[in-house]
Amino acid sequence: MIAAFDVHYFGDEYASAAAVLVQGYQDAEAAGEYTSLIYGVSRYVSGQFYRRELPCILRLLEQFDETPDEMVIDGYVMLGDRPGLGQYLFESFAGHISVVGVAKSKHRKSSAIEVLRGGSMRPLYVTSAGVDPYAASERIRAMHGAHRVPTLLRRVDVLARREVGC
Repeated sequence: MIAAFDVHYFGDEYASAAAVLVQGYQDAEAAGEYTSLIYGVSRYVSGQFYRRELPCILRLLEQFDETPDEMVIDGYVMLGDRPGLGQYLFESFAGHISVVGVAKSKHRKSSAIEVLRGGSMRPLYVTSAGVDPYAASERIRAMHGAHRVPTLLRRVDVLARREVGC
């Protein structure tokens, strides 16, 4: 099972975390969806985004019946030679679960692999931990959808932006 995550913040008070589960990267439909409102999120601190987002993802994972084999995040695994959100998530599971990061904007120090999808001339930037970065980029390239952002990554973004339970 593969779980794709996204988190959206509503001010400094709370966040909405979402996950979409798939059996394979080419799936067009989600095998499951999870959402959760999380109160008491940390304030944003430049260079320490993981401190805000990681607890939200870990809290959402508590709802899962089984631990995913691989996780996809909206962001970077590595930011040049510094760990990003994905690396901290990878370390949270002692390196037993691969993490693929998919970012929509380039980090100047990143060695991300650029992935062009659909007819877009704007790449996605893929980094990874626990899986070869070229294999990870091919997985993202093969995801369902004719647009730059794969169908199910769009879906998890939409779910995270809803104020679930309000």
